[in-house]
Amino acid sequence: MTTCLRGATAAAAIGLALLSAAGPAAAQDQPTQGDLRALIYYVESGDETAVQAELRRLRGLYPSWTPPEDLSKLAATSGAPDLQPVYRMIEARNTAGARQAVQDLQAKFPEWAPPPDLLRAVTLGEAQNNFDAALAKGDFAGAVAVGQSSPTLMRCDRINNPWRLAEGQAATGDRTTAIGVFRDLVASCNDFQLVVASIEKTRAIATDDQLISVIDVARGRFPSYTTRLDALQARLTGQQAGAPAMAAATPSATATPAPAAAAPAAKATALPRPTPAASAPVEVVQAAPVARAQPAPSREALVSPGAGTSVRGPVSRLGTLPASGDGRLAAVRAAARSDNFAACAANSARPRSLDVAYERGWCVYNLDRPLEALALFSAAAQSGKLGGEMSRDAAYGMALSYLKRSMTEEASRVAAATDFTESQRKDVESIILDQRGVRSYQLKEYRKSIAFFDGIESLTGTLRRDLAIMRAYAYLNVGNRVEARKQFEYLNSQLSTEETRDGLNAAR
Repeated sequence: MTTCLRGATAAAAIGLALLSAAGPAAAQDQPTQGDLRALIYYVESGDETAVQAELRRLRGLYPSWTPPEDLSKLAATSGAPDLQPVYRMIEARNTAGARQAVQDLQAKFPEWAPPPDLLRAVTLGEAQNNFDAALAKGDFAGAVAVGQSSPTLMRCDRINNPWRLAEGQAATGDRTTAIGVFRDLVASCNDFQLVVASIEKTRAIATDDQLISVIDVARGRFPSYTTRLDALQARLTGQQAGAPAMAAATPSATATPAPAAAAPAAKATALPRPTPAASAPVEVVQAAPVARAQPAPSREALVSPGAGTSVRGPVSRLGTLPASGDGRLAAVRAAARSDNFAACAANSARPRSLDVAYERGWCVYNLDRPLEALALFSAAAQSGKLGGEMSRDAAYGMALSYLKRSMTEEASRVAAATDFTESQRKDVESIILDQRGVRSYQLKEYRKSIAFFDGIESLTGTLRRDLAIMRAYAYLNVGNRVEARKQFEYLNSQLSTEETRDGLNAAR
């Protein structure tokens, strides 16, 4: 939830867009108003468990911060304006009006700072409008440029964007570049259903050999799905599984393999993740690049649930809603299925039943509003009024929403109490390991960091490139130069960048 560039150049550009991360943020001693939003929300909701969890998280991030004895004063002194009109402008894709509204609010409330998720939503909305405009004009180089400057657009949870880009490139005859885009998606998406869909789209523009090379990327990432991938290849090539492929009658230039990209950065802007520094006695020339939290995937097709769930999240009036009865459900689901999350959010405002609240949860989650999503998912999961499968999926949404706020331990508790599907559990556990690994590195607990990153690789069969670079630096920081150099050499052989070259120099 990326045509002047050609061939491998454009494919590499998309790969870099998928892997791009924001620069480091300056350290701070006190939480900003945006940092306090979750705490204020929990205080106003009366959820004492969530309040205490959020206080622990904030104290861990800002050890010198002392919260007021009366936490209700946080909201009273915040001077926070009503942001719903701004969000409605964003949902209507009126990003110019939304940005102006934010500026007007800053002038009216001098002590108020726009929350980071609001600024991200405005910036992302602007980028999406620019991307759509470039595609509409057939300016695929322009669309690539937008994707490079706003990598969030090219994430797997916004997969329609790279799909549309590739299909447009193929329509102009640039099939090699388009195949490279699909290959990057197969190499980066953790949602196996999206991987399969990307392979199926590749079939329309690729020779059998090119198609099989893309499927082989998926085989390397998902060894447990080898049988399904063999069947997919047989279906798409018209051959028996295991039979050698025949090249298409009309040869086409084979796309240069893109680097084995791992999952794209979850947040392309604003979240503070200080660049880890090297520690004595090892002198590292270049600190490891900022590692981003693994993306929380979009909702996918799910199998039947196992045992019932018992999870705790924010309590709100939503829990008093009936299970069904809101006549807008069909329209809300239609908008969600077409990935029109803004329309879905607009159509589901003030939900009158839990099934609509549940659907709205996914839509606002995909609009980068995890706090609102958390309240909606919590109501759906804890109500006891929805079926076991929907309650389980709502708990999955709770876990992802917590993780989007970097509330790792809260997400871990939800995971421990919920009988997730295999795919859901892999998603959640890999993000938990990701966040714990990055956090351990920031705390200079390098051996723990290595163990967490190894755990991701063991669980998913792959490790995102920025995390792999960080793991190599972790080996360097514990004095294991041999292993550090081995890993940097491997990464540099995949894609030589300034980061991998600096790592090689540091590991000499």
